[in-house]
Amino acid sequence: MLEFIGIPPQVLLGQILLGLINGSFYATLSLGLAIIFGLLNIINFAHGALYMMGAFVAWIGLNYLGINYWAALVLAPMIVGVFGIVIQRTLIARIAHIDHLYGLLLTFGLALILQGLFRNEFGSTGLPYQIPPALQGAWNLGFMVLPIYRGWVVGISLIVCLATWFTIEKTRLGAYLRAATEDPALTQAFGINVPLLVTLTYGFGVALAAFAGVLAAPIYSVNPNMGADLIIVVFAVVVIGGMGSIMGAIVTGFGLGVIEGLAKVFYPEASATVIFAIMVIVLLAKPTGLFGRLA
Repeated sequence: MLEFIGIPPQVLLGQILLGLINGSFYATLSLGLAIIFGLLNIINFAHGALYMMGAFVAWIGLNYLGINYWAALVLAPMIVGVFGIVIQRTLIARIAHIDHLYGLLLTFGLALILQGLFRNEFGSTGLPYQIPPALQGAWNLGFMVLPIYRGWVVGISLIVCLATWFTIEKTRLGAYLRAATEDPALTQAFGINVPLLVTLTYGFGVALAAFAGVLAAPIYSVNPNMGADLIIVVFAVVVIGGMGSIMGAIVTGFGLGVIEGLAKVFYPEASATVIFAIMVIVLLAKPTGLFGRLA
């Protein structure tokens, strides 16, 4: 069938793989955004800059401190997550009870500051980050050659996303988080430290962005603009999936990555805008998004 329409199967499967890789980053980043908005009602426009920061923490750790990729996968999200906690306690908490627009403007300004600081220090040229030896090479699957690292990115992103969904939707901790969002005063009356939950939730959402940054470092060059190039697409993914929907962020992220990859085969001219076209269609048909619910 594919040969009949002039598309070699290897080309199509390669684009699906590329779509899954991009979808992995879309899903992980949009998941962090969905958690922060869905549980905290914060539109975090600094998310892309924190994704970039995670990649730079991994690069600095490798080149200056000898911290390898595997340690960076743990340490970079922790470091950036702590930075996010500081942001939340010192800046965002002060405007948490006023219009969402102020939070958006605050985080947008913060993103510009972070990008400017890293650009002044490291320049705009991409910095290489080596694939760890254990993940170098490729698997010959017969119908295509799959780079091991790219397969790892897809697999670990899916595991992290599903583990996050399970924690929030199916565990007692997740129930506490949802209760603190819906009725913080009543939740506080039961002895639950709501401000601490809010702070840790924001830190975790930021850590997801940094985790995605470490995964992206060996595939894309590490540069100060890597988050700015991605954040608009990720916001579109969140809107399509439904603002605050955890499963919506995961399914939509991977799904739109594949659709974007297929668009490069069937209609390359539309590959850069297909996600935004889908967003318009979804909002016209269902303003709350595919998985969103009316308040």
